[in-house]
Amino acid sequence: MSDVLFRPVWNALAGRLAHASVGGDRARRFAPDIGWLASARDDSPESLRALAELVPATGTLLLLQADPIVIPPGTTATMTADAVQMVSARLGAATCDAPIVPMTADDAPAMLELATLTKPGPFAARTPTLGEFWGIKERGVLVAMAGERMRHTGFTEVSGVCTHPSARGRGYARALSAWVAARIAARGETPYLMAYATNTAAIELYLTLGFVHHRAMNVAAIALTA
Repeated sequence: MSDVLFRPVWNALAGRLAHASVGGDRARRFAPDIGWLASARDDSPESLRALAELVPATGTLLLLQADPIVIPPGTTATMTADAVQMVSARLGAATCDAPIVPMTADDAPAMLELATLTKPGPFAARTPTLGEFWGIKERGVLVAMAGERMRHTGFTEVSGVCTHPSARGRGYARALSAWVAARIAARGETPYLMAYATNTAAIELYLTLGFVHHRAMNVAAIALTA
């Protein structure tokens, strides 16, 4: 498996998503109105200092990598967690009774509202510009969605999978995850995704869709030291 997934945030932001990032040749983060994932190129002192310079005056950046996370000087970890990286070994079928529709710019406010409520991961006003997003609506109201976030040569991440509490238990997350993964695979790329290690329900869902555990990942949120 390609090493681009070992430090996926850096490899996405220094590669196919460079246009969506800020930073330089040692550290990058998503533009603030897209998200707050960030990464240094490596753990050298120069790269860690460059990463620290990207931390906002208020708020946090989220780090995600297979390597143990080294906290940059002048910052503090406000949260640490274990995660798993999963890749698609085969495509599992999933259907639901509701139609799956493409998200457009007109849906952006509803997408942000749903993500803010359900917290599927970093999601900001322009996150939907990273790739295709698809959703399910009930009586014209968006109740579930999924889409694409990090992109690499040969790989695209399934992300933003969420369902409104009032619509859970109907198989929407399963159907949307399978739909997005199938579209990625149809382009000749391998779908992959991330989940917190404690989110066993999501992990079990992804296993049934043909995803397999690839590696353990480390997560940390960092803020400037007060």
